[in-house]
Amino acid sequence: MKVFDLACEHEHRFEGWFGSAEDYDAQLERGLLECPVCASKAIRKLLAAPRLNLSGASERSAEPARPVAPAQGAGAPDPRALQAMFMKMARALVENTEDVGERFAEEARKIHYREAPERGIRGVASADEARELADEGIEVLAFPLPASLKEPVQ
Repeated sequence: MKVFDLACEHEHRFEGWFGSAEDYDAQLERGLLECPVCASKAIRKLLAAPRLNLSGASERSAEPARPVAPAQGAGAPDPRALQAMFMKMARALVENTEDVGERFAEEARKIHYREAPERGIRGVASADEARELADEGIEVLAFPLPASLKEPVQ
């Protein structure tokens, strides 16, 4: 089993598990690999340190690794942490809302004007529909859902 660190063209990082390096190459060539965040098919393998099996090495010769402290006042947050938070929010959104699809604007109005029970909904609205909803005082949040969350998770 080969585990590769992968990234898409938007720098979303994730792991891929393959039977062999040739299996990775074949799946990439056939267009079967896809970013779990944005569904991009422009995937590349990242450099990774090799894992060495040194089971016969003496414990005395290996010095324990010392943890590296994060830099104080670092500017940008870790992209992996941001991606994890985004995916957590997206999963929570999917789990706690009803998908009304193309009927989003109509359903949002019904809820706002108390013609339908109040509940969290998600769906699709055009830019014009979103503007019209805002003009009516109906709050709308645009939140792109990764393609991987639109299908059941095994």
